[in-house]
Amino acid sequence: MSTPVTLTGRLTADPELRFSAKGSPVAKFTVVTSRRVRDNQSGEWSDADTSFWDCVAFGQLAENIAESLGKGTAVLVAGRAAQRTWETKEGEKRRSVEVTADEVAPSLRFATCKVSKVERSRPAGGNGGRGGQAEPDPWAAGASGGYSDEPPF
Repeated sequence: MSTPVTLTGRLTADPELRFSAKGSPVAKFTVVTSRRVRDNQSGEWSDADTSFWDCVAFGQLAENIAESLGKGTAVLVAGRAAQRTWETKEGEKRRSVEVTADEVAPSLRFATCKVSKVERSRPAGGNGGRGGQAEPDPWAAGASGGYSDEPPF
Protein backbone atom coordinates (compact mmCIF):
# COMPACT_ATOMS: atom_id res chain seq x y z
CA MET A 1 0.00 0.00 0.00
CA SER A 2 1.27 3.51 -0.73
CA THR A 3 0.64 6.86 0.92
CA PRO A 4 0.34 10.14 -1.04
CA VAL A 5 3.11 12.59 -0.12
CA THR A 6 4.30 16.03 -1.15
CA LEU A 7 7.91 16.93 -0.41
CA THR A 8 9.50 20.37 -0.45
CA GLY A 9 13.26 20.21 -0.19
CA ARG A 10 16.57 20.13 -2.04
CA LEU A 11 18.33 17.48 -4.11
CA THR A 12 21.32 16.03 -2.25
CA ALA A 13 23.09 15.07 -5.51
CA ASP A 14 22.54 15.10 -9.26
CA PRO A 15 19.75 12.67 -10.25
CA GLU A 16 21.03 9.31 -11.48
CA LEU A 17 19.50 8.23 -14.81
CA ARG A 18 19.59 4.56 -15.75
CA PHE A 19 17.64 2.35 -18.11
CA SER A 20 15.74 -0.82 -17.28
CA ALA A 21 16.41 -4.08 -19.12
CA LYS A 22 13.57 -3.13 -21.48
CA GLY A 23 15.08 0.32 -22.12
CA SER A 24 12.72 2.37 -19.94
CA PRO A 25 14.31 5.42 -18.25
CA VAL A 26 14.52 5.38 -14.44
CA ALA A 27 15.78 8.33 -12.38
CA LYS A 28 16.80 7.97 -8.75
CA PHE A 29 17.38 10.97 -6.53
CA THR A 30 17.31 11.96 -2.86
CA VAL A 31 15.46 14.95 -1.43
CA VAL A 32 16.40 16.41 1.95
CA THR A 33 13.63 18.15 3.85
CA SER A 34 13.94 20.17 7.03
CA ARG A 35 12.10 22.79 8.99
CA ARG A 36 13.85 26.05 9.89
CA VAL A 37 13.39 27.05 13.53
CA ARG A 38 14.57 30.12 15.41
CA ASP A 39 15.98 29.92 18.92
CA ASN A 40 14.23 32.75 20.78
CA GLN A 41 17.08 33.18 23.26
CA SER A 42 19.98 33.41 20.80
CA GLY A 43 18.06 34.56 17.72
CA GLU A 44 19.91 31.92 15.64
CA TRP A 45 18.21 29.85 12.96
CA SER A 46 18.79 26.10 12.60
CA ASP A 47 17.39 23.06 10.80
CA ALA A 48 15.04 20.74 12.68
CA ASP A 49 13.32 17.51 11.73
CA THR A 50 15.72 16.80 8.85
CA SER A 51 14.73 13.79 6.72
CA PHE A 52 16.24 12.22 3.62
CA TRP A 53 13.80 10.77 1.07
CA ASP A 54 14.83 8.29 -1.62
CA CYS A 55 12.80 9.00 -4.75
CA VAL A 56 12.36 7.26 -8.09
CA ALA A 57 10.71 8.40 -11.33
CA PHE A 58 10.03 6.58 -14.57
CA GLY A 59 9.66 7.30 -18.29
CA GLN A 60 9.74 10.80 -19.73
CA LEU A 61 9.55 12.28 -16.22
CA ALA A 62 12.81 10.49 -15.35
CA GLU A 63 14.57 11.89 -18.41
CA ASN A 64 13.26 15.42 -17.76
CA ILE A 65 14.43 15.29 -14.14
CA ALA A 66 17.93 14.15 -15.12
CA GLU A 67 18.22 16.85 -17.78
CA SER A 68 16.73 19.72 -15.78
CA LEU A 69 17.68 19.35 -12.11
CA GLY A 70 20.96 19.11 -10.21
CA LYS A 71 22.46 18.94 -6.76
CA GLY A 72 21.12 21.66 -4.46
CA THR A 73 18.07 22.47 -6.60
CA ALA A 74 15.01 23.31 -4.50
CA VAL A 75 12.21 20.99 -5.66
CA LEU A 76 8.61 19.98 -5.06
CA VAL A 77 7.86 16.27 -5.38
CA ALA A 78 4.35 14.81 -5.41
CA GLY A 79 4.06 11.06 -5.36
CA ARG A 80 3.42 7.94 -3.35
CA ALA A 81 5.51 6.70 -0.43
CA ALA A 82 5.81 2.97 0.12
CA GLN A 83 7.90 0.93 2.53
CA ARG A 84 10.23 -1.67 1.06
CA THR A 85 11.62 -4.58 3.06
CA TRP A 86 14.46 -6.91 2.17
CA GLU A 87 17.01 -9.20 3.71
CA THR A 88 20.77 -8.72 3.37
CA LYS A 89 23.18 -11.51 2.44
CA GLU A 90 24.01 -11.73 6.16
CA GLY A 91 20.34 -12.36 6.98
CA GLU A 92 19.61 -8.91 8.45
CA LYS A 93 16.15 -7.53 7.77
CA ARG A 94 16.12 -3.99 6.39
CA ARG A 95 13.41 -1.43 5.64
CA SER A 96 13.30 1.82 3.73
CA VAL A 97 10.70 4.25 2.51
CA GLU A 98 10.82 5.16 -1.18
CA VAL A 99 8.76 7.82 -2.94
CA THR A 100 7.60 7.06 -6.47
CA ALA A 101 7.33 10.51 -8.02
CA ASP A 102 4.29 11.39 -10.13
CA GLU A 103 5.25 15.08 -10.50
CA VAL A 104 8.53 16.92 -9.88
CA ALA A 105 9.09 20.65 -10.26
CA PRO A 106 11.70 23.20 -9.35
CA SER A 107 10.66 25.48 -6.51
CA LEU A 108 10.21 29.05 -7.71
CA ARG A 109 10.31 30.52 -4.22
CA PHE A 110 13.91 31.73 -4.55
CA ALA A 111 14.66 30.99 -8.23
CA THR A 112 13.30 31.35 -11.74
CA CYS A 113 13.26 28.91 -14.62
CA LYS A 114 12.36 28.77 -18.30
CA VAL A 115 10.04 25.95 -19.28
CA SER A 116 10.36 24.29 -22.66
CA LYS A 117 7.97 21.66 -23.95
CA VAL A 118 9.39 18.25 -24.83
CA GLU A 119 8.39 17.23 -28.35
CA ARG A 120 7.17 13.66 -28.65
CA SER A 121 5.19 11.70 -31.16
CA ARG A 122 2.33 9.38 -30.42
CA PRO A 123 2.39 5.69 -31.25
CA ALA A 124 0.59 4.50 -34.39
CA GLY A 125 -3.12 4.09 -33.85
CA GLY A 126 -3.14 6.23 -30.69
CA ASN A 127 -3.67 9.51 -32.51
CA GLY A 128 -7.18 9.25 -33.87
CA GLY A 129 -6.11 7.35 -37.00
CA ARG A 130 -3.29 9.76 -37.91
CA GLY A 131 -0.61 7.11 -37.61
CA GLY A 132 2.53 8.02 -35.67
CA GLN A 133 2.32 11.72 -36.56
CA ALA A 134 2.67 14.13 -33.66
CA GLU A 135 -0.16 16.60 -33.27
CA PRO A 136 0.78 20.14 -34.26
CA ASP A 137 1.69 22.41 -31.38
CA PRO A 138 -1.07 25.07 -31.27
CA TRP A 139 1.28 27.44 -29.40
CA ALA A 140 4.09 27.21 -31.96
CA ALA A 141 4.83 30.33 -34.02
CA GLY A 142 2.77 30.37 -37.19
CA ALA A 143 0.78 27.27 -36.20
CA SER A 144 -2.54 26.86 -37.90
CA GLY A 145 -5.76 26.00 -36.12
CA GLY A 146 -6.97 29.42 -35.06
CA TYR A 147 -4.81 29.61 -31.93
CA SER A 148 -2.89 32.68 -30.88
CA ASP A 149 -0.42 33.56 -28.19
CA GLU A 150 -2.31 36.79 -27.61
CA PRO A 151 -4.77 36.86 -24.71
CA PRO A 152 -8.44 37.15 -25.73
CA PHE A 153 -8.87 40.52 -24.00
